[in-house]
Amino acid sequence: MPDPRPSVPTGTPPAEIPIDEALVCRLLADQHPDLAHLPVRAADAGWDNAMFRLGEHLAVRLPRRAVVAKLIEHEQQWLPRLAQRLPIAVPAACRLGEAALDYPWRWSVVPWIDGESADVCEPDESQAARFGQFLRSLHIPAPPQAPANPVRGVPLSQRAASAQTRIERLATQTGVITSKLRHIWEEALEAPLDVTSSWLHGDLHSRNVLVQKGVITGVIDWGDITSGDCATDLAAIWMLFAEARVRDDALAAYGVVSNATMLRAKGWAVLFGVLLLDTGLVDNPRNERLGERILRRIVT
Repeated sequence: MPDPRPSVPTGTPPAEIPIDEALVCRLLADQHPDLAHLPVRAADAGWDNAMFRLGEHLAVRLPRRAVVAKLIEHEQQWLPRLAQRLPIAVPAACRLGEAALDYPWRWSVVPWIDGESADVCEPDESQAARFGQFLRSLHIPAPPQAPANPVRGVPLSQRAASAQTRIERLATQTGVITSKLRHIWEEALEAPLDVTSSWLHGDLHSRNVLVQKGVITGVIDWGDITSGDCATDLAAIWMLFAEARVRDDALAAYGVVSNATMLRAKGWAVLFGVLLLDTGLVDNPRNERLGERILRRIVT
């Protein structure tokens, strides 16, 4: 979910090319004919990608915009290498697709993971330790060739100006920008970066975590995969778990976390909440509710 320019609030960007079941069927028949007999049905579409379910066990993932087309290549290259060490399922590509038939970008066939996103089906408290273990398994040193990302894993100071624009705008539109929230954000900006770079999911908010009957079944949407500050991903603990004692379980399973990293993680949670709420107010009530929930939870 790359950030839009914050000077004017913008909603979900439109797809730059029509993507429908017919296109998916043609691409499969052209490049993976052994899968072409499976039924195709639309599943979801986000800022960056359209998702179609393929039969019962697979899905097709296709970029919607040129500016993010490279991100699916990052997923294709790096996620299979990480998947085997992660204790929660991730949709590593099992088939690769090339530009063809007037569709201009690479695309993927991935495993379908059952579950609803955690913004509508929150995980049980018992999942906190498991999620902490997942982050610990993910946050290992990345090679120099890891994808760079200008908006994830970077020092929070690099995000301060755009975030402040959103914060001031939300202060006039909502009641969630309190003095306590501003203090948390300022503390995060001042906290030193005291960790070495590690692999990151990069966009680990609640809509990218799947839950079924309270159990976390998968972590999806790895387009922002990168190397950087682990606090970027640790922010998800505040997004997924409402109670402080439960968040403590997740952090205990993760391992030693410095006070500075805790402050930065809260800052990244503020950043995600502000982004989701600000853009959601334009045209996405679901993101609006999620952003407001995150910001209220941080200060409670």
